[in-house]
Amino acid sequence: MSSRTNTDPLPVPRKIPFEFPDDIDPQWIPNEPELSAMLNGASLTMPYLEPFLIRTMRAAAEQLDDGALKQQALAFNMQEQHHFQAHRRFNEMLKSKRYPQLVQIEEQMKASYARLSQRSLRTRMAYTAGFESMTLGVTKWLIEERVKLFAGADSRAVSFVLWHMVEETEHKLVAFDVFRGLYKPTFMNGLVRMLGVFHGSFDVMRYSMRGYKSILKSEGRWTNLRSRWRLWSWMWAFVSYVFPFLFRAAMPGHNPRREADPQWVLDWLEGYARSDSGVAPLVDTHHPDIPVPFPRPEPARNLAA
Repeated sequence: MSSRTNTDPLPVPRKIPFEFPDDIDPQWIPNEPELSAMLNGASLTMPYLEPFLIRTMRAAAEQLDDGALKQQALAFNMQEQHHFQAHRRFNEMLKSKRYPQLVQIEEQMKASYARLSQRSLRTRMAYTAGFESMTLGVTKWLIEERVKLFAGADSRAVSFVLWHMVEETEHKLVAFDVFRGLYKPTFMNGLVRMLGVFHGSFDVMRYSMRGYKSILKSEGRWTNLRSRWRLWSWMWAFVSYVFPFLFRAAMPGHNPRREADPQWVLDWLEGYARSDSGVAPLVDTHHPDIPVPFPRPEPARNLAA
């Protein structure tokens, strides 16, 4: 039985037209080729992971009796569709400009997700909910450490990454609720969900690592000790944020509602809701705080004054 409440917000699909023209450097974070490679490797997985999540959620939604939860699942799918389409455009830029060999890893992912799609719906939903639990930690890292990570970086790439993370936070409940809505909280279902946390998270990390290894090898950095040290420093920063979320998500009684959203995310969502343009301005990566890209609301006037 799901712990969903009637006050859970519906995820908002936002098809924001991010552009990735030829003048974007694939190493889009100045002086941080290892971090750029890590995030590019993660992007490489999205056009294969997210269509799998969409297919899984669509199959699950067909079995749901809860109409409101079904709406949540469909909104989740629309967000994920916009995400992987944007990542596909970004990845095409990476391959055409510098890393054509990444197509080999894409073929591996295509075959892997085709095999995974043959597994039971329960296993696929556990994988989906498991991966979504990892994104809570990734979002916290990228948002809370945004100045350290992205100061001076290409604002087009940073805006794209942060938008994706904002929407991951917005639908953080959906896969968990759908799993609980379909499968009773028995010991075996709880075990399957727990294993899905690590299956979904580590599988995506595995292919992300293949991507950034290929990128760094093509640049002659993979065997450079200084470069490897910088890579492991960034990896440790990533692990220290993400792994606590994974272990909490694997515990019995886990509920993603207990995970607080970063204030920057809440401010971004509020700013977008006030905007009527249908687009998101680019973040200012040269600002010392990299604030949300929307203007602050004007304070209410005291008409009695």
